[in-house]
Amino acid sequence: MPVVRPFRAWRYPSDQDLHTVTAQPYDVISPAQREELLGLSADNVVALELPEGSLDPQAPDNRYETGAKRWIQWTGDGTLVRDDAPTIYVLEQKFTVDDRPIRRRAFIAEVMLHPFADGVVLPHERTLPKALGDRFALLEATATNLSQVFGLYSDPERTTDAAFEAGMAQDPVMTVTDPDGVVSTVWAVTDPEQIAAITGALADSNVFIADGHHRYTVALAYRDARRSAASAAGDVHADPDYDYVMMALVNLDDPNLIVLPTHRVADAPSDFSAEEFYEGLNRHFDITDLPADSGPTVPEGLERPSFLVKTSEDPQPKVAVLRADVDPSSAVVGSHSEAYKELDVTLLQELVLDPLLGIHPDRPETLARLSFFKDAGEALAATSEHDVAFILRPTKMEQMKAVSLAGEVMPQKSTYFYPKLLSGLVLRSIDD
Repeated sequence: MPVVRPFRAWRYPSDQDLHTVTAQPYDVISPAQREELLGLSADNVVALELPEGSLDPQAPDNRYETGAKRWIQWTGDGTLVRDDAPTIYVLEQKFTVDDRPIRRRAFIAEVMLHPFADGVVLPHERTLPKALGDRFALLEATATNLSQVFGLYSDPERTTDAAFEAGMAQDPVMTVTDPDGVVSTVWAVTDPEQIAAITGALADSNVFIADGHHRYTVALAYRDARRSAASAAGDVHADPDYDYVMMALVNLDDPNLIVLPTHRVADAPSDFSAEEFYEGLNRHFDITDLPADSGPTVPEGLERPSFLVKTSEDPQPKVAVLRADVDPSSAVVGSHSEAYKELDVTLLQELVLDPLLGIHPDRPETLARLSFFKDAGEALAATSEHDVAFILRPTKMEQMKAVSLAGEVMPQKSTYFYPKLLSGLVLRSIDD
């Protein structure tokens, strides 16, 4: 079971305007957005997350040296200040979806690292191939968790609600509204009894990674490197900081946990024929017109795997529903679990993207012809320049949990947990 414990965070001083120094996670910030954030403040956390300089660690003034120097400077000159006592932080995010007010709560703590094979901390989806060297080099240089891994724990009885309420009974230590209108408020829990109640409740659940698979993987690699170096130097310590990573832990059974789909836009490897594409699609799916009064969403009540599809030649999207005579367990080849084979995204990948468009993550070079969109309208509009768009339904939490507990991961971009966690609220130094 996971080991969860408090830590002494570094954070901006209480009189700092957090709007000017917080940011979205580093992996969704474009170069132009980075410059905009630094225009708000040179002390914006993006200056640590994405420092200027070469990505070559051997080059003079590379970004990793820049990040390390900046971390030392900021923690020494008061740009960042450290909490006096080990703390678990309660984070509440208030936002709206379809004009419905929602709040999501999380515990921010440090969690002991485990390889995925241990079955304690579990990934939930396949990650796209990308360089991990950049994040490892920055972690190695700064010895700091600059942002949280987004984790989920299972608490169907909502026993942790009382711990949230107790932590939120005092005055918050910070609050900030991001450009999307999401209000993030943080409370500091230092009372030993409250901390024990939180850590005890979380110790009974696996942790499922919702977002931050790469950050977690890099933290594991860094832990192993530190262990090896300590062993070689004969300087092994019990329970070192590098055995842990900072995580924000959310109850996956909370109805306020919002999971949105990620839609796909794809191109054929050569000339695209909509007629041939639909002939292939009809082998496994029933195709019908989307009702004229429907929005760009899959109609409700469909029990079989389903999605919308629109080619560059279609005036309107169509509804594709897995035919009644198609059994996912035999249609999807390989020794996968039933939970994996019944996912909409799995059937789209294995029965459509691969055989009809030649796109599969096992062949990374084909992924250049696949794009991901959060907004269904934008995905459909993209067919003016691309061959076909697919509009998906959200993956259900029970599906994600079943696939993870079966020791598998879902196809990449199977989920989009909204909203993202802000960077810059709390930071965790690995070496005191």
